[in-house]
Amino acid sequence: MTKSPPLAAAGAPRPPGRQARRAAGLFAALLLLLLVLVLSLAVGARQLGPGEVWRGLTEQGSPGWTVVHEMRLPRTLLGLLVGCALGLAGGVMQALTRNPLADPGLLGINAGASAAVASAITFLGVNSFGGYVWFALGGAAVVSAAVYAVGGGRTATPARLALAGSALNAALYSYVMAVMLLNAASLQQMRFWTVGSLASAQTSTVLKVLPFVAVGTLLALALAQPLNALALGEDSALALGARPGRVRAGAILAVGLLCGAATAACGPIVFVGLLVPHLVRAVTGPDLRWLLPYCAVLAPVLLLGSDVLGRVLGRPGELQVGIVTAVLGGPLFLHFVRRPKAVRA
Repeated sequence: MTKSPPLAAAGAPRPPGRQARRAAGLFAALLLLLLVLVLSLAVGARQLGPGEVWRGLTEQGSPGWTVVHEMRLPRTLLGLLVGCALGLAGGVMQALTRNPLADPGLLGINAGASAAVASAITFLGVNSFGGYVWFALGGAAVVSAAVYAVGGGRTATPARLALAGSALNAALYSYVMAVMLLNAASLQQMRFWTVGSLASAQTSTVLKVLPFVAVGTLLALALAQPLNALALGEDSALALGARPGRVRAGAILAVGLLCGAATAACGPIVFVGLLVPHLVRAVTGPDLRWLLPYCAVLAPVLLLGSDVLGRVLGRPGELQVGIVTAVLGGPLFLHFVRRPKAVRA
């Protein structure tokens, strides 16, 4: 009697044909990202052709130099960093909680960053994006540690982490709303930030966010194989050499760095971290060694594409990118919820 072959684990070697298709798909995603980067530099109140964009990047005396270097290049680079951060955070979060409908806000990290920024504006008079960065990162770090402790520390389970994060998320957003309603100045200043926007991007903001996104990205990618092992269960993960407590702590740290930096730079932007891993999973399957690089490339495509779309639809002004991603993401989220496979943990 012929024995059926055992099921492949989430980190097991794949047939060469599938690996080649994944590599080709990642290369195509990189080309798509390059196209969106060019569009982000070209589209705006003043349209620039590809040649003008190139001269604006390389020739200091060209007519497009000021437009490209002082306005659109910082915005494009910030969108690239924030998109990468949100996509990776979403992929890690869904793997950590084993919930395909999880997003970076599930652990309350975005709410922690928002609460810290609201407190800084109201009580300390902080009014610059450079100031927001440090308070948002601090708030994200505190909430990350709190969720890990409340969820059980080294004995934390995905369900306990999700419950702890949901409780902190509700409490912190209630605090933010209370601060905004009780202080008119804070309400005016927070209103633009909470929508989620790349419009006020500056080179200094990009430089301050870059180290945190870089460290979070490296940590997230390093955790791909251990999270694959953890998806097989606690006993299987231990047998494969992974330490569940350390893996979860590292994953929370990575999400905290990525979400804290992204939220500080341009406010809480919804649906990017939720949708991109779903779209990617149809190509890569559950293997995080492929899923996370795809997320890091395609999430900036979604974010920058939404930003360009907002500039086109909102003329002569513009729609903020947080509004566009919410409008695009809502129907897609409902579609995923209605699919039986989408809600299967």
